[in-house]
Amino acid sequence: MIYKVFFQAIKREVPVRERTQTVYVEANSEKDVRLKLAEKDLNIEFIQPLDDSHLEYEKRSEYFVLENV
Repeated sequence: MIYKVFFQAIKREVPVRERTQTVYVEANSEKDVRLKLAEKDLNIEFIQPLDDSHLEYEKRSEYFVLENV
């Protein structure tokens, strides 16, 4: 399954909506996503599983890049 992860790049700062970034990760569960991204030291705000129709919509975006972790 593909997950869309919303995060802040600097873990020690208070989250600011305008600085929220996203990354797409293929994993078996949300826990698996967190384990895969643990080394990157990100402040993960939200992990959203993408169903087929939502994934097709996201793929049309120029920002869609599946993270290889």
